[in-house]
Formats: sequence, C-alpha cells, structure tokens
Amino acid sequence: MPKAYTEEQRTFIVNRLKEEAALSLSQVGIRKTTVDELVKRVNIPKGTFYLFYNSKEALFIDVIEELHGLIKNKLIRELQANRGSLTPELLTQLILKYFNLIDKTALLSILSAGDSELLISKSPDNPVNADMILDLGLESILRDIPAAKGKNPEEFSSALRGVFLTLLHKREIGERNFSASARILVKGVVNQIFE
Repeated sequence: MPKAYTEEQRTFIVNRLKEEAALSLSQVGIRKTTVDELVKRVNIPKGTFYLFYNSKEALFIDVIEELHGLIKNKLIRELQANRGSLTPELLTQLILKYFNLIDKTALLSILSAGDSELLISKSPDNPVNADMILDLGLESILRDIPAAKGKNPEEFSSALRGVFLTLLHKREIGERNFSASARILVKGVVNQIFE
C-alpha cells in the first residue's frame, strides 16, 4: 500500500523531481534520463514517482512548461512595463535578451535532439513542440503597440520565431558573429513593426 503524504511532503517531492529533471534535461537530455536515476537522486521509492507522474515524459513536460512560462511571463512583464516608451531599439533589446535566456536553457536541446517528437508520442494531448517553446506571447504585446495598428501581429510573431530558430544553427552560421547577425535580423523585423 502506498505511503500517504501530507500536502507539504507532496509539494516537496514534486519540486525535487522537477529540480532533478531540469538538471538532467540540461546535462543528458530526456532520452538518457531514467526514472531510476531520478528517484535515486530525490531519495524516494520508485512507486512514489508514479503517484505523481505516469511517466518521465509527463514530468519533463511539467518542467518544460514551467521553465517556458517563467521566461514568457518575465518578457511580457518587461514589455508591459515599457509599453509607453517602447522604441524599436528597446523592443529589439528585449527580444534578444529573451532569445539569449532561452538559448541558455535546455529548451533548444529538446528541438535539436528530437526530444519533442518523443514527448509528443508519449503525451499527444500535451504537445511540446517548437511553437510552444518559441511562443513568447509577442502577439498580444504587438497588438498594443500603436505603430503596429493595422498590421498582422501573427506574421511578425512568426517572423521572430523564424529568427529564433536560427539558434539551432548557430554553429553553421558562425558562432563568432552570431549575436550580431541575430540582432540584424530581429531589428529588421522590429523596424517593420514600427514603420
């Protein structure tokens, strides 16, 4: 019979599982992480893991959604805080800042390692894909920019996602000049928003 956990214990276990899954995501990826390793590091029985998650993929989806949500919400708050003084240069800086934040996480590795297909196959009701990872909520912000009135925010958001996907090809593009190249591309999209 499974042990009964208090709400505080349940929260602690879930948080520890997420911490270890996030660490594994950045170090070895989803495919090479096992439930056995996770429960050993969290110091819980394997059966306890399944009280909280039906698979390691479900745990990773929670971690990815949480990480993505933190980054997205931070960007939205910064954009809203600067809404009245938003210039093309400031918007370019903010977008690049968050592209860099995502670049420093393991989110891109999910796309490049093919782990998104694994997550989709294991959790078809909760797909983790490029659209989800790269959705930074820019469409709603773009709708509020006076200069963007009458323009299609979805097109600009898609264009910025396209620029963002170049991060997957940083090595091929040339790491030495990649930041400058990304800035040129983002600034080009942003300037069209404001023209």
